[in-house]
Amino acid sequence: MAVYTDVTEPQLAAFLDRYDLGDLSSYKGIAEGVENSNFLIRTTGGTFILTLYEKRVNRDDLPFFVGLMEHLASRGLSCPLPVHDRDGNALGELAGRPAAVFTFLDGMWTRRPSPDHCRAVGVALARMHESAQDFPLTRRNGLAPADWRPLYESCAGRADEVEPGLSAEIEAELSDFEANWPSALPKGVIHADLFPDNVFFLAGELSGLIDFYFACNDLLAYDLSITLSAWCFEQDGSYNVTKGRALMAGYASVRPLDEAEYDSLPMLCRGAAMRFMLTRLYDWLNVPDDSFVTKKDPREYLKKLRFHRGVREASEYGLEKAAVTKGMA
Repeated sequence: MAVYTDVTEPQLAAFLDRYDLGDLSSYKGIAEGVENSNFLIRTTGGTFILTLYEKRVNRDDLPFFVGLMEHLASRGLSCPLPVHDRDGNALGELAGRPAAVFTFLDGMWTRRPSPDHCRAVGVALARMHESAQDFPLTRRNGLAPADWRPLYESCAGRADEVEPGLSAEIEAELSDFEANWPSALPKGVIHADLFPDNVFFLAGELSGLIDFYFACNDLLAYDLSITLSAWCFEQDGSYNVTKGRALMAGYASVRPLDEAEYDSLPMLCRGAAMRFMLTRLYDWLNVPDDSFVTKKDPREYLKKLRFHRGVREASEYGLEKAAVTKGMA
């Protein structure tokens, strides 16, 4: 249950009294999500999402996250829209936590993505990248390649507890990333966490993107690589080239890659797998079993890392360079 901070009905009613949302009818915690406490609230004015930002989210980053959602919504991208109180504030305080109210986004996330889902996600990701080009705020990626070694070292040499020989494997990968990570590629605002549970569909159509709390400024093609690994592998760990082709084609139909981005995809995909494997490894080894944080097995992304390490040409992901760099309808 992703509700770390309890909210009483009187507390919530007093908080909502600052808004023109009507009277509180009901509220309940939302089970999904791992970083913040989320509640579905119903008032006489409609249905909304209340988010309380927990300790793993830096308060100083909140104006970036909230401002980005407002910016993207103003550009026509479907995402939750922050609701302002009567004084014009999108952020407040509730139960000792920063808090915000968002519009309710209809739809459900898909647990079995199809190639059509993947293509739609590629289109939406590219539209987000294009729409955020003139967003004035910036945020450093706190989980960029420079942060991976310190994150690994915080696991105190315990990686071999997950799998024998894993420490040496991670060391070799980190050395390669530190020497060869591409930097001279197009940059912009990235979502950085576009997993299936952060994309909603309604009646077969993509209805919106949610959870922008890892968003930051970084390589655009790195964001594509994160999304590729999140959407295009099957439950048995095998890569689905049909889904990969669809996702990349959808992305390129809006924002074609340049040749350097395309050629860098194997390295970027390896890096994306390393980033999620390391954060899962840290939680797996350091977070107590009885904590509220849901621990995920790092071996899922270790397997993806090994797959990407075996990719020699970006065409192995499903599309030839000419199709992706020119765009495909």
